[in-house]
Amino acid sequence: MTLEREGLAVLTMRDAAGKNAFSRAFAAALTQALEDLGRRADVRVCVIAGLPEVFSAGGDRDVLLGLAEGTIAPYDLVLTRALLEAPVPTVAAMAGPAVGGGLVFGLACDMVVLARESRYGANFMDLGFTPGMGSTRLLQFAFGEYVAAEMLFGGQYFRGEQLAGRGQVNAVVPRAEVLPRAIDMAARIADKPRAALLLLKRALALPRRRAFEEARTVESMMHEVCFADPETVARIRTNYAKGSG
Repeated sequence: MTLEREGLAVLTMRDAAGKNAFSRAFAAALTQALEDLGRRADVRVCVIAGLPEVFSAGGDRDVLLGLAEGTIAPYDLVLTRALLEAPVPTVAAMAGPAVGGGLVFGLACDMVVLARESRYGANFMDLGFTPGMGSTRLLQFAFGEYVAAEMLFGGQYFRGEQLAGRGQVNAVVPRAEVLPRAIDMAARIADKPRAALLLLKRALALPRRRAFEEARTVESMMHEVCFADPETVARIRTNYAKGSG
């Protein structure tokens, strides 16, 4: 995490080899960074960025297999909650593609900027199991019920330009302009009184936080059923590489 200017931090995910997928180690480091963000009195707003080539590929193969095989509990995945509970406003600069949990993580930010050229989708069902990380509600917040249903039921990917005007994200711009646009948006916030920002953040994020907790409860129940099916493990092993880009 770097301080771009007074009051404005940029937290960049930089695991190029792993496509910013949420391995246990990567997720733990990212959760720690978000906790550190909450303790930074010099930060009033934070931009969450990925790499130009990829924002995040979501859950990595070992984590998904661990869920399916019962060695990882669904509630162990707390990244979305950690971002929703960040005390300062957050802006997602999603220049690269975002898949599954990676897309949901970005949508947990208070404001979202997408790239026209990049693809965004939720491939949970392609991998053989029901959606997680709060996606059943957060995708509805971002794109509306019907587009969210198309993403979740069919594993449909959309380029940013297809989502422009169809959802509730703040901006869809050329990829090279995503991070500058997100920083510009954050800069308008960075000079506001921190105490007032923290209060407003809690108020504005409350509907999404409530929706997330409701979704996680239902999603965990669905996962218990799906991950008990041997076909789920087989589909993850077969289809993970196909759906990670």
